[in-house]
This record gives sequence, C-alpha cells and structure tokens, in this order.
Amino acid sequence: MVGQRYRYSRWDGTQKGFDFDAFDLMGQMADDLMYHGDPMAALRRLMQEGFEDRDGQHVEGLREMLRQLREERQERLENYDLGGVYDEINSDLSDLIDVERQGLDDRSAVADMQLGDPDASDADQRNAELAKETTSAKAMQLDMLPPDLAGKVRGLQNYEFESNEAQQRFEELLDQLRQQLVDQQFSSMSQAMSNPSPEDMARMKNMMAELNRMLEQRANGEEPDFEAFMEEYGDFFPTHPETLDELLEDMARQMAAMQAMLNSMTPEQRQQLMDLSNQLMEDLDLNFEASRLSQNLQQMFPDAGWQQGYDFSGFDPLGLADGSSMMRELGELDQLEQFLQSANSPQALAEVDMEQVRRLLGDQAADSMERLADLTDLMERQGLLHAKEGRLELTPKGLRRLGQQALGELFKRLSPDKLGKHDMDTTGIGHERNYSTKPYEFGDPFNLNIERTVGNAIRRQGSSEGIGGGGVNFPVRLTPDDFEIERTEKQVRSSTVLMLDLSLSMPMRDNFLPAKKVAIALHALISSQFPRDYLGVVTFSETAMELKPSELPEVSWDFVYGTNMQHGFMLSRKMLAKETGTKQIIMITDGEPTAHLNNDGTPFFSYPPTRETVNRTMAEVVRCTRAGIAINTFMLDPDSGLRGFVERLTELNKGRAFYTNTENLGDYVLVDFIEHKRSIVRGR
Repeated sequence: MVGQRYRYSRWDGTQKGFDFDAFDLMGQMADDLMYHGDPMAALRRLMQEGFEDRDGQHVEGLREMLRQLREERQERLENYDLGGVYDEINSDLSDLIDVERQGLDDRSAVADMQLGDPDASDADQRNAELAKETTSAKAMQLDMLPPDLAGKVRGLQNYEFESNEAQQRFEELLDQLRQQLVDQQFSSMSQAMSNPSPEDMARMKNMMAELNRMLEQRANGEEPDFEAFMEEYGDFFPTHPETLDELLEDMARQMAAMQAMLNSMTPEQRQQLMDLSNQLMEDLDLNFEASRLSQNLQQMFPDAGWQQGYDFSGFDPLGLADGSSMMRELGELDQLEQFLQSANSPQALAEVDMEQVRRLLGDQAADSMERLADLTDLMERQGLLHAKEGRLELTPKGLRRLGQQALGELFKRLSPDKLGKHDMDTTGIGHERNYSTKPYEFGDPFNLNIERTVGNAIRRQGSSEGIGGGGVNFPVRLTPDDFEIERTEKQVRSSTVLMLDLSLSMPMRDNFLPAKKVAIALHALISSQFPRDYLGVVTFSETAMELKPSELPEVSWDFVYGTNMQHGFMLSRKMLAKETGTKQIIMITDGEPTAHLNNDGTPFFSYPPTRETVNRTMAEVVRCTRAGIAINTFMLDPDSGLRGFVERLTELNKGRAFYTNTENLGDYVLVDFIEHKRSIVRGR
C-alpha cells in the first residue's frame, strides 16, 4: 500500500488558520465560569457578546445582531411612506379617468362637427345629439364619482366606458389589486392564485370555509382530518405545511401583516384601504369566509402582532404590493428580534431560520448564528462539558483546562526573577523526572537515558570512524563515557488547605473573582506539578465548609454576613491531621473575624467583632500551631482591624502575612507556594 504524500509550503498569511475549537472557547469563558460556576451562564454571555476566532475573525453575538435588526427596521421606517399605497391606486384611477374624459371629449367633438354640418342627414343629426347627451351624462357621472377609493372603484364598475383603452386599464387595475390583495393576506397562495379564474376563486372560498370548519371542530374537541384537507387543497400551499398548526400559524402571520399595514396608516388612509379591500373581497365572494378566518386566527394566535403598527416617516411612497412586502419584512424582523431576545441557550438558536437571518441581516450574521448555535455541542464533543440532570457541568477534563487557564494567566504576569522556571539547585534520588540529563559519575543512581546514551555512542563512533547517514546499518558499541543518566528532583510531600473567604464583602469589594481564580490556579499547579501533594479547600463566611477541589468552579459567595475564621481553622486542622509531610494553611480574606461557633455549634455574628469571637479564633490558631501547621495569610484591601488581627496571628503562629490586592494576589500566592516547596527541599 502506497503511503499518502503531503506537501508543505511557507505560511504567507493568506492561508486559512486552524478552526475555532472548544479550548479557545474555554479561554474566553474562563472568568464567567470562575465567577458564576455555571457553564450555561458562561455560554449565554458568550452567545450575547460574541467572540474572536483563531483567525481573528469576529463572531457576532446576539446583542450585535439585535442592534443590527433595530437599525434595519429604523432604516425602512425612515425611508418610506405608506401613503403611497393610497396614492398609487388613486393615481392609476385618475389616469384612466383622464383617458376616459379624453375619449368623451373626442366623441363630443365629432358630434359637434356633425351637428354643424349642413349636409348631414336627419339621422346623423339625431345620432350626434344623442352622442352629445351621452357624453355629457357620462362626464357628469365621472364628476360625481365618490372621493374615496372604494366608492370610486364601485362607481367605475357600474360605469360604461367610452374609451376602450380606459376600460382595459381599469380591468387590468382591478385584476392587479385583487392579486395584490390575495398576495397581501395569503402570500403563501400567491403562486397558486396567479391570475385567478372564477373557478379558482370559488375553490379558494371553499378552502377557507373548510379551514373555518376545521377550526370549529378543534374548538369542539374534535380532531380535523388535515391529510384529507391537504389532498384536496394542497396546491394552495406550496410551502407544504406538515401540520394544521403550522399552516394556521403561517396564515395568521400573513393576515397580521395586513392588519399591521392598516394600523400604520393615518385614519383616512386606513379607511380608504379597508373599504377598497372589502369591495374587492366582496367581488371575489371571499369577504365572509376571510373575515371568519381572521377572527378565528386572532383568537388562536393572539400574539401574532395584530395590534402592531409602524411609524413611517420617509418620503419614498410604497404601493400596495411594495407595502405588503415591506410589512412582511418588518414582521420577520420583529419575529426574529423576539426570538433572539428570548433565546436562553445556544441550542435554542438551532431553531432559527438561517435563510431568513441571511436574507434580513446578511451572510456574516447568519454564519455567526450557526457558530453560536454549535457552542454547547462543540464543548461537549471535546469533552469539556456534559449534561447532568438537566444542567451543564464541567467534566474533569474541563476542570483541568480551566485550572490551566487560570494558572497560565497568572504565570504570564510573573516576572522571571520572581519565579523563572522554578529550577532547584539540588538533584537527587527520586521517582519524579525533571526531564534533564547529565553524564554518569561514579555513585550516581543508574537511571540510564537510552536515547541520549545511544546518541552519544553514535556521535562518537561517527566522528572517529567516519560512519553515518545514508541508511547504512552498523553496530553501536557503548563505553562508560557514553552513559548519560536522567536527573530526578528531590521529592518531599507537603499538605495544604486553602481557606477561601466567601463572605458578602468579597463580591462587594470585587475581591471574589481574583481569589477564586487563585484557588483554581493553585489546584491546577499542585495537581499537575506536585501530584503527591495534598490540597484541601475550606470556604468560610458565617460558617465554614469543606469542599473538594473539583467543586471550586461552582463556588459562589454567601448572601450572609460573617467571617468565621475560627470554624475554618478548625476544619482545616482536622483535615491536615489525616495528612503527612509539612503542613500549611493558606488563607485569603478581606476582613477580620466577625463570627464564631457557640458551644452548641450555632453561629454567632457581630460587627465590630466581639472579644469572644477574637479569643475563640486565636484559640484555634494555637491548636494549629501546636499541630505544626503554618498559617500564611493573604489580605485583600486590609483595614486596620484585619491588620491588627493578622499581626497577632503571625506572631503566635510564626506564619507569614501578605498585604495584597486583586492585581497581585495570584503572584504572591503562587510564588509563596513555590518558595515554600523550595525551602522544604533545602531543609531536607
């Protein structure tokens, strides 16, 4: 079998980069995950705000799309005027009436010539007089046409045209208006009802009557035969709705769009168009069934936008057809806006009509929507999240990734002279490799690095014997000078309990997120670099509680007052009593002790702190000190009360105190932990 061949070229900036993946997402979600501990909340924030992919391309969030939706709607309202619906029809009627008047004038002129002709016969004279009377009567009939559209149309329908051109234009206008009216109220049927014949209109009336009957059946608790209906009238619905509800919802949207156009007009325009619509629908014998259907749909879909109206303020007039199309677009914009406002998870976006998004907002928005809809699935496919009992949770892999993210962020801020590569000056026998080697010396443990040893032998033989390359096989002879062994780090075990303050002052002073981020980073550091070490977590507010490190992402502050260090020290001491090695407590807090446990185990809170609270807390410090536990305190925004307490604590325990802020807390904690490990090694 011939192996697949690959060709490579230098990167020139034009090639497409790597696809966006879940690890990039995790990095952009990290702060939200740490602050709220809720993956779905973090995904929702990402869905709302958008993000940058690996190529630096911006993926639009829902807020940006909603802003674009509102701008699209505003642009339409500021550019167009619905008065054109009335003006266009009225103008067409005026034009054809002018043509008819010209025809009357022409016939009257011919009659005048005949009346003035002395050679004209008596019959011609009588015909000329009759023509004058007829044209005069028709001109008066035109003058007496009602000013409203419906009345004008009704009058012309009962009028006998003199001009064939005017009559043809009027009939074409009626056909056009009927078609536009059908398209406005039943756009899904417009293809099936193009140039409808009387037979088509009769079928449409029967179809609407059957729809009304099915709605009444459903109201009576019966199940309509939708399949039979579609078999009989399916040609009216080229979108092929699969259920009666789907069909009715579509028709409700269309009828609501017609109502929205009426609502958007001035009272005069609205009355003119309604009268015209009723006149034309009466002509089509559809008025009764259409009115019944509209009432039924309004009851069934009260939120379809029947009361919606728009404030058009532009100058470009919209005709009936363009107005109908504009109303459908505005309705789609409103519908999409409502959907995006109510979307509470990325999965919900999969239900949106992407082609509609593409048509209304463009390709970039549609592509962004597709990527947003895939956020949750992407995280689950790469094993960072999983669904459990109806909610999303971080997997162990996701927890590790979150810790690495926090750790990497803190390490980036450290200057090399603070931490560097954490090299130790001593090496020794141990089972932990530090991935460096040295030539073997007498007395060293024989932890031979085969790769480096054989490589030394090949290089020595190649230089001395001229052997190498070309695919030539040759024996490798090892000598003691070729031996190279692996360095190992001296390993000592330390046990740490992290005490994390969750009192209400932490979020109020914006200290919660940095403290939690440090806790997660410390867990990542210990689990990855010092797997033999023990890390326990105790959170404290009014009372204290032991947590597993894996539960850290879901930790949030307590909505209670109280900083119960006494209970926290008590739990930490009991946890460390079960461990070996050097023992320490790392406490992160922003306040002095204001709570303690009474003898019966109930919490007591007081601010300012009582002497009993301080004494009970110091008693636990003494117990920790006797157990050989060092207490290192990291104070965020310390006030005089906290400073005074911590000075007494460190004097008694011989631990250390650090005055920090949210910017350097992580630096202090990580550097101190590493230095603590170094000091243990040096001491050994």
